[in-house]
Amino acid sequence: MDAKNKNRTLTVDVLRKVIKDAIGEHGMEEYEAEAMARHVMNLFGFNNRILDNMLEPQDRDVFYMLEDEEILTTEREETTLYDGREWRIHYWIFRREKISEILGGKKKEIPVSDDFSSVDEEASIYDEIPDDIWSRRGDEEEE
Repeated sequence: MDAKNKNRTLTVDVLRKVIKDAIGEHGMEEYEAEAMARHVMNLFGFNNRILDNMLEPQDRDVFYMLEDEEILTTEREETTLYDGREWRIHYWIFRREKISEILGGKKKEIPVSDDFSSVDEEASIYDEIPDDIWSRRGDEEEE
């Protein structure tokens, strides 16, 4: 997977399909997969990882279910506090390679919000904005 897609955001529709394909064989209905995808995406927001300590126990149960299907994984960071104690920070992260595999092929890239017309037929408002609009004014001054 290239770096460009690795940092891009998944959508609810893509995650719904992945959840349905991965967990649906265990009896999950379409509306349940949709609700779970919305809930997970609300927790992640626009981030690729989420702090474990901000989850409620029922949220963590959903994340463990998705971890069992290899859709999510965990990561841990350790840091030393000012008083010398070690502090561990646990994160949940999307496993993009596995999501791509579930979507239909080990080498297929993950569809992203502005790049998967088969899922969302509506044109993105961002398609009409020129690419140079996203450069920061400070970047222009440094050049």
